[in-house]
Amino acid sequence: MAPAKTNITTELLLLLILATCWGASYSFIRVGVATIPPITLIAARTLIAGLVLLAIIRWRGLHLPRDAATWRRFLIQSCLNSAVPFTLIAWAEQTLDAGLATILNSTTPIFAFLLSAILLRSERLTGRKLFGVVAGMAGICLIIGLDALHGVGRQLPAQLAVIAASVCYASAALFGRNFKGLDPMMPAAGSLLCGATLLIPASLFFEHPWQLTPSTASILSLLGLSIVSTALAFSIYFRLIQTLGSVGTTAQAYLRVPIGVGIGVIFLGEPVSSTAAAGLACVVAGVMAMTIAPRKKMAAG
Repeated sequence: MAPAKTNITTELLLLLILATCWGASYSFIRVGVATIPPITLIAARTLIAGLVLLAIIRWRGLHLPRDAATWRRFLIQSCLNSAVPFTLIAWAEQTLDAGLATILNSTTPIFAFLLSAILLRSERLTGRKLFGVVAGMAGICLIIGLDALHGVGRQLPAQLAVIAASVCYASAALFGRNFKGLDPMMPAAGSLLCGATLLIPASLFFEHPWQLTPSTASILSLLGLSIVSTALAFSIYFRLIQTLGSVGTTAQAYLRVPIGVGIGVIFLGEPVSSTAAAGLACVVAGVMAMTIAPRKKMAAG
């Protein structure tokens, strides 16, 4: 069932955890595709994560829906939120710089906002939301450093693949509202299992996984990608769709970058650009503008 009452502090904490889980996925993918081809990596990712969630569902004494209509929605969600965008990003990260990939993929909230406001007319074109979009993107550029943008255009197919993945994620956030009332683990597990069903035959046909000799690092990255960045992340994601809404949930894309920079500074000793502090302030302001509802709306809920 959907959460009965929304506590904004809890939801923002979950948004931060989700951003951390998905922020780590870029590193997992980068290590994974070194010895595991993209389709095979993502097929294994969706299968492992789907089975983990299915086991948790069974442990809780619950069962996945059995009606065909719900499973059709799971299939559509799998194309928009896992099978297609996961594969596009994995393929792109074979050649694309990490900084540029992060910037391009952080456009998800913009596409979600534009789709919901203009196409679906379900989001109001308020100054607060527009400020959130602009501030968030400005912060991303400041944190990564403007030099990262110099690579734009040199690897056009990979760049377009990441942008296409961002559009998929934005569409998935909007379509995910069709699962309101379901336990968040149901669409998470159902869509992942559908994604695995689509990708496993493609992996067998195109990449012949039985011939692979993946490294230990790639296997460990696959497990981290499957359990942390997929099973756990999807459970949180479908809850937030119900509580923060589509645009608010996709705002976690802005948080991935400062989290990634922080991990690099603390654990890897990576340098921080002089614009990082200003960028982080912009990101936080943008996320708050897109996720925290006005007082009147919160009181009504």
